[in-house]
Amino acid sequence: MQWAGGRRSGNIEDRRGMPVGAIGGVGGLILLLIALFFGVDPSTIMDTGNQTSVNASRPADDQTTDFISAVLGYTEDTWSDIFQRNGRTYREPKLVLFSGAVNSACGFAQAAVGPFYCPADEKVYLDTTFFQELRNRFQSPGDFAQAYVIAHEIGHHVQNLLGTTDRVERNRSNQTSVRVELQADCYAGIFANRNRNVLDAGDIDEALGAATMIGDDRLQMRSRGYVVPESFTHGSSEQRSHWFKTGFESGDVAACNTFDVRTP
Repeated sequence: MQWAGGRRSGNIEDRRGMPVGAIGGVGGLILLLIALFFGVDPSTIMDTGNQTSVNASRPADDQTTDFISAVLGYTEDTWSDIFQRNGRTYREPKLVLFSGAVNSACGFAQAAVGPFYCPADEKVYLDTTFFQELRNRFQSPGDFAQAYVIAHEIGHHVQNLLGTTDRVERNRSNQTSVRVELQADCYAGIFANRNRNVLDAGDIDEALGAATMIGDDRLQMRSRGYVVPESFTHGSSEQRSHWFKTGFESGDVAACNTFDVRTP
């Protein structure tokens, strides 16, 4: 991805190296509900202690931060234009960088949960070590694989602005959880479509490779040795790749109706 010449977003909030305290009460309850909604083990993101210590030194990854800022800028330009063309205003989210653990309006979370979007404060949360996981554990190297992850989380913000998040919350199930995630993949594909001019050869393959490697079937086979489709929360490798390609090939929000029961 030819990101170096891109506009840098000013919506980066860097909390790396900052100690954080666990949140209880309403904030903790919100995060617990989000964990259950997205099929995440609550024990991996909730904490009952008063404070969690994290590495006080900030990682020497200025280039990674610069890259994230550039990708976020591309998402802002992309979705601002799409919303404007449809008579709406795109409200830009913040992207919070953290190390180890973080507090959000949705509660306290540890890095094990991976990147996540909190609709209560309209912020994306990202521990940049996830990119190392993506490259090493999930065997998905490349800058556009990382851009895909960011674009997917921004897709959840788009869902929030369009009211999809609230509508799905009223009829929550494992199946709707999967459809929410697949739509975010489709929106990530739209992001790729609208930024073809900065893509390198092989970038789409990087995104598709990442989508494949983090499909529920692939993850379950790796961790359990067998697959339980009824417990999927994000979709199979085939579904995630299909919907990213749908967004990329169409560039059209209307094509991302993953809630249509006739669609895979």
